[in-house]
Amino acid sequence: MNILDGLLVLSEGRKVQEAEASMKANDRESARIMAENGIMHPPESKWRVPILVLFKDARLVFKLDSLGLEILRIALPAALALAADPIASLIDTAFIGRIGPVELAAVGVSIAIFNQASRITIFPLVSITTSFVAEEDTLAKITPEAAKFEDLEKNVPKNKELPAADDDVEAANLENGAGAVRNSDTKEPENGSSTSTSKSPSVLDGKAENAQVKRGKRHIPSVSTALILGSVLGILQAVCLVFGAKPLLSVMGVKHNSPMLSPALKYLTLRSLGAPAVLLSLAMQGVFRGFKDTKTPLYATVAGDLANIVLDPIFIFVLRLGVSGAAIAHILSQYLISLILLWRLMKQVSLLPPNMKDLQFGRFLKNGFLLLARVIAVTFCVTLAASMAARLGATPMAAFQICLQVWMTSSLLADGLAVAGQAILASAFAEKDYKKVTATTSRVMQMSFVLGVGLAVVVGVGLYFGAGIFSKDASVIHLIAIGVPFVAATQPINSIAFVFDGVNFGASDFAFTAYSMVLVSGASIASVFLLSKSNGFVGIWVALTIYMALRSLAGAWRIGTGTGPWRFLRIDPSHKMEKSSVENSL
Repeated sequence: MNILDGLLVLSEGRKVQEAEASMKANDRESARIMAENGIMHPPESKWRVPILVLFKDARLVFKLDSLGLEILRIALPAALALAADPIASLIDTAFIGRIGPVELAAVGVSIAIFNQASRITIFPLVSITTSFVAEEDTLAKITPEAAKFEDLEKNVPKNKELPAADDDVEAANLENGAGAVRNSDTKEPENGSSTSTSKSPSVLDGKAENAQVKRGKRHIPSVSTALILGSVLGILQAVCLVFGAKPLLSVMGVKHNSPMLSPALKYLTLRSLGAPAVLLSLAMQGVFRGFKDTKTPLYATVAGDLANIVLDPIFIFVLRLGVSGAAIAHILSQYLISLILLWRLMKQVSLLPPNMKDLQFGRFLKNGFLLLARVIAVTFCVTLAASMAARLGATPMAAFQICLQVWMTSSLLADGLAVAGQAILASAFAEKDYKKVTATTSRVMQMSFVLGVGLAVVVGVGLYFGAGIFSKDASVIHLIAIGVPFVAATQPINSIAFVFDGVNFGASDFAFTAYSMVLVSGASIASVFLLSKSNGFVGIWVALTIYMALRSLAGAWRIGTGTGPWRFLRIDPSHKMEKSSVENSL
């Protein structure tokens, strides 16, 4: 009886195998016929044109969902921190102005030299630090969870009959933003944030270990690298400015017989001693931005600026140190900011890496030089425009300077949005959460346009009716009125361009931003030369409008063509699954 049962089982097994073989043969034949008849075309993809991602869910631009609140939590403190320094500088200037016009002019020249030298190193360092820290911090947080999933997979037998299907599901999850370390039970809401519904012990253990990592000090090599580079660059800048102060002042027009030379030399030499604190504090601001924490830099900046405002009259008037007192007050405020940020950072991160080989000097320097070229291109273009305005005479130059300062100052709010976009996108790219990347990109770009339109109205009305605040000269006010349409109308373009920069920085697309800016500046420099000669004051502003429009187009082109880190916008997950299934059947 047992033998007979065994024979029956074997017979049934053979029949099943024959049936399965027949079904597979039919499937292969059907797949071949479909391929020959061109029935492999994927269903219509919603995002076949990558540029359309910028218009996705435009109705949600004002929605205060989790994504909208996350953007605002980062953008508003960042914008306020950026605005704090110019406000403090205005108060600083008011105190120095009471000493005398010569001292005020001397300090103005010295500040211009110091700021220009700092800008060359600050911008690349802060931008790179924000992206790299956000990436490494995100990977450090998800690593424990990934390790738990790997242990779980080792203990679960794999189904060897369906490897192709597993690959297809994994590919589809990746393209839909599921991330490398999420399981199939993870759900994605519309705003791009993830909510896990898995209740497996491994996931709970991963979350517990993740929480433990958050409570302890983190080891992030990019933080240590940024602090070392910030300190070294600050010391180098201080040495160069101290020993090169007189030649640099001479280049700026302060000659040896100028009454401005003595106060300018005193101020620049003393303020140069604060360069290490300035660059170190800005490197740490980049670190906190990478952590999506812009409140700490805001509090530190406000504390330092308030200290500067309090110390200015004490050192300038009470101790009778004049411009030297103003420089000392500024230095002390910068070191206070650095100490506050360092104190806060030491609570969260181990500043010394476990191994010196973990430091990211090569990565920082490679991308830093790319952004350095970008900064030089931007600076040269704007400086050339100011130079061409100066050649038109004192009155056009005065009007141009007022319009330019308003034009640039209004960009601070857009810079806050750019910081938010960069920090969120850097984390999302590290997680391979492409759904969050898409949602964040569309939201910050739409918010930038709305912000630009609002700034256009405020700046246009404010500058037109408030020009008298900046000058009492009728000729200057008349030229300001001519420049108002350009200053106001370009606000949406400016806002979009600045936020595109943040978006591309978040994607760590530093090479493209550098090369595209060099090309844009080349075209803009040519337009400045040509239009300033033919149309004077108006021609310069037309050239600057072209410059900002080209910057916006460059950012839109990168995303719109789906190239570089944006290649995922061109991939249709359903097409990928269908194609893979047919190929495996064949």
